[in-house]
Amino acid sequence: MSAASELHGRLAVVVPVFQEAAGIRPTLEHLAAQRDGDIDVWFVDNGSTDGSRQVIERFAVERGLARWHVVDEPQKGTGAAADTGMRAAIAAGATMLARTDADCLPRLDWTARIRHALTPRGAGGLGLELVAGLLVPRRDEGLGPVRRVALTAAVRVADAFGVVRPSNNGPEFHGPYVMAAGCNVAITAARYVASGGFPRTAIEELHEDRALVNAVRRQTGRVARRDDVVVRGSSRRVQAWGLRRTLLWYKDHAYRPAHVDIR
Repeated sequence: MSAASELHGRLAVVVPVFQEAAGIRPTLEHLAAQRDGDIDVWFVDNGSTDGSRQVIERFAVERGLARWHVVDEPQKGTGAAADTGMRAAIAAGATMLARTDADCLPRLDWTARIRHALTPRGAGGLGLELVAGLLVPRRDEGLGPVRRVALTAAVRVADAFGVVRPSNNGPEFHGPYVMAAGCNVAITAARYVASGGFPRTAIEELHEDRALVNAVRRQTGRVARRDDVVVRGSSRRVQAWGLRRTLLWYKDHAYRPAHVDIR
């Protein structure tokens, strides 16, 4: 552990993985290139059969990334996989946790911004306990600029809808709702444990990111949206389903395709 970790806390990144062997390398490159590289990374293989684990392990060996780990979670579900990774990281000493997905590209200052946001105010940070970052579309998947702008605007509209949604409001909550996409969220380890963590569910059952945010909001108001914590997310579902159906999917699974390419 570095001096920075000893002073401000140990940061771990958790990445659920399912059948991403063909496309995960850009994500690996972005994580390896983080300006704050004082991190542990925990990849959670959620039943892949395409050699995803081997791709990650080979990359880590090539780059000498001794603090990168791959663990298995056989139970189907992004919630189950993320929770397994979070708890493995905590058991290894992490005090700050960040999550992204295996088809996403964290901006190169992503971990640095997260560390600053979760560091207590007395140590020079913002003192937050949960951070919801900004999600914008990737530029390398063939999505044109007009559709990228439309997708970004749709995310903003969904965020605004979440703020006024009745189930996200009530006297039991501390502070306003923030939409925290599972591929760009960070939380202190202590708050993760206290809130119960990600529900161990499949994506078709529950949006585990929303459930975690509301569990945390029942305990503390130290939750905030940070537009300087940026991840570029995949647009492959938008391209496969269309924008309207994708938004309906994220709105309580009002659209249910025959096949979902995530767990």
